[in-house]
Amino acid sequence: MHPLIEDYALIGDEQTAALVGRDGSVDWLCLPRFDSAACFARLLGDEDNGHWRIAPQGADLCTRRAYRPGTLVLDTEWETAEGSVRVTDLMPQRDRAPDVVRIVEGLGGQVTVRSTLRLRFDYGSVVPWMRRSDGHRVAVAGPDSAWLRSEPAVRTWGEDFGTHAEFTVAEGEKVAFVLTWHPSHEPRPPLVDPYRSLETSLADWKAWTDRCRYDGPHRDAVVRSLITLKALTYAPTGGIVAAATTSLPEEAGGVRNWDYRYCWLRDSTLTLAALIACGYHEEAEAWRNWLVRAVAGDPADLQIMYGLAGERRLPEFEVPWLSGFADSRPVRIGNGAVDQLQLDVYGEVMDSLSLAREAGLPTRPHLWALQCALMEFLGSAWRQPDEGLWEVRGGRRHFVHSKVMVWVAADRAVRTLEAHPDLPGDLDGWRALRDEIHREVCEKGYDADRNTFTQYYGSRELDAALLLIPRVGFLPPDDPRVIGTIDAVRDELGHGGLLRRYSAAESPVDGLPGGEGTFLACSFWLADALHMTGRTKEARELFERLVGLANDVGLLSEEYDPVAGVQLGNVPQAFSHIGLVNTALALFGTEGAG
Repeated sequence: MHPLIEDYALIGDEQTAALVGRDGSVDWLCLPRFDSAACFARLLGDEDNGHWRIAPQGADLCTRRAYRPGTLVLDTEWETAEGSVRVTDLMPQRDRAPDVVRIVEGLGGQVTVRSTLRLRFDYGSVVPWMRRSDGHRVAVAGPDSAWLRSEPAVRTWGEDFGTHAEFTVAEGEKVAFVLTWHPSHEPRPPLVDPYRSLETSLADWKAWTDRCRYDGPHRDAVVRSLITLKALTYAPTGGIVAAATTSLPEEAGGVRNWDYRYCWLRDSTLTLAALIACGYHEEAEAWRNWLVRAVAGDPADLQIMYGLAGERRLPEFEVPWLSGFADSRPVRIGNGAVDQLQLDVYGEVMDSLSLAREAGLPTRPHLWALQCALMEFLGSAWRQPDEGLWEVRGGRRHFVHSKVMVWVAADRAVRTLEAHPDLPGDLDGWRALRDEIHREVCEKGYDADRNTFTQYYGSRELDAALLLIPRVGFLPPDDPRVIGTIDAVRDELGHGGLLRRYSAAESPVDGLPGGEGTFLACSFWLADALHMTGRTKEARELFERLVGLANDVGLLSEEYDPVAGVQLGNVPQAFSHIGLVNTALALFGTEGAG
């Protein structure tokens, strides 16, 4: 049976991340960065595409697993007829090279444990040459090299293009494995002490999570979401990837399989709001600085996403040798949506920089100059159709959400000048632009017969992004058009009590066959909208259900299938965890945020 998406837990070092299954197998790991080629790709193929399993001999799924409280250190335990054993997995903060540390500890009896390591570089396609050196097993193929050692040393042997070990542990005994990657043309990096790495990782994570100011209901879920966002951060630049994976399907067996190992501008405002409200100003400033560096240049060239360091070229191609998660093909690397026009990102950038200024993040003179340049571009560009925030591949349209976010850009520019009249800018012109956009959206994007805004001008389709209209301040929550839109979106896009982004299967805008699951971030937006319109009881009930959709270690993917009861899409999904944090703050902020 193929694993489920929710079978996976995450470990990482804030430069890359690995997924560990309930069976003790590391099935996904890209080295040295989130967007590098995977050396373990069993997640999207089979065992021959690379994995590393440590588990009791003959055992299947673990008995229990959990993160150490407030950390990204994972404990997986098995109860067997021989006794019990624990495997502790972590990726310590790196000095030079990335390490995967796996510590096996006997808890009772005497258990025979087996380790099977199959390294396959370049997304599971390259079998490395293996040799021994100084007590290590060394794998080399092209630019990649990986070193495996154990403390204390256990016997290893090669078989079936894998490296195997078998040993026993009694109660209190430990065996630690360390897998270290480095460029093959460089010498082996300094060795890390696995046991000291564990102590340091626990202390560092605990110190970080103790800074969280949220102390309301579901604090554990909020903290786990913040840890996940931290784990998805590329520490050298401050960028936050949308997810740690590529091509996990939005529909089992379908073609909606995308690479999310990049940084999207659409997440910027919501990410900043979550980090700032919970007391993580340093991380918020790093994300803001990444944003500014990434978008620098000609405003006409603004992209919807960038690489971890702000790279602009993210070409999309398919990997035919991987069968896909649950036979969902194609497996895609890169993301062609990078070339789309999505006008909403201008509003998200302006909103983010406005929020950062209001929150007291350090300002820079060039930031306002950048914002002025963005506004000058939008003065005429806002009239263009675009692909919208969902990156549809069925052609450009005048999406209502895109126009609303351009209104947000103008509104935040006006507010900034009103609060800081010493700054240069076209206050009258931006006010006029803001009013013109507002009038057009209300005239062309609103269906008076149904009392709802629509997905794009002249359409009857709806879009969950319309729920953000009151949140961004386009209209007040008590406006009848807002209430009508919330009710219409819930009625038409609701599925099993959750919310789809739009009617993918019926909509002409999508451009893709098949459907998808309910979108978790949109369901959090629905809870926010219900709360804003005075339906707090319903909002809290929905929030409770959404929190309950996380897997056993608190992780959320992008989507959920309420019929099959399984997660869908890339995992863990930053957008979903951002939604959880912000909705908790909205519902319980007064009593929950210190």
